[in-house]
Amino acid sequence: MERCFDLARSVEVHVLGNVHWGEQAVAEGGVTAGLLGLGDRVTWRARHFGVRQRLTSDITAMDAPRYFQDTMVRGAFRSMQHDHFFRELEGGVTEMRDVFRFAAPIPVLGRVAEVVLLRRYMTTLLRERNLEIKRVAESEDWRRYVET
Repeated sequence: MERCFDLARSVEVHVLGNVHWGEQAVAEGGVTAGLLGLGDRVTWRARHFGVRQRLTSDITAMDAPRYFQDTMVRGAFRSMQHDHFFRELEGGVTEMRDVFRFAAPIPVLGRVAEVVLLRRYMTTLLRERNLEIKRVAESEDWRRYVET
């Protein structure tokens, strides 16, 4: 469980899980490498829908190794909050569950975009990222990203 928790907080693993969007952590007064901790800020640069975007989030809650939350402080959404929950199941298997809440920037048209496009897009993005976390956690690669 601790391994999955740490990999989900790794800037480098986040980038691995978002290669299709060219996501990178950029230096804007925040963290650009390593494991994110409570109070850390990270700014991501990526291309979504053909548009280069920046999204800055703070780690706003943490109960290691069971939970952490990141909250957008600047970016394309009107609001965004992402909760990451971890629990150990039988046999040492870890369950990781995401609760992702967001609101599009334009209230009426944005709500239509949320329902028609953004929910599916964000779900795909999170699934892809989580599959990469799983791949790294289940291989020896995890040692590159987590201090032992």
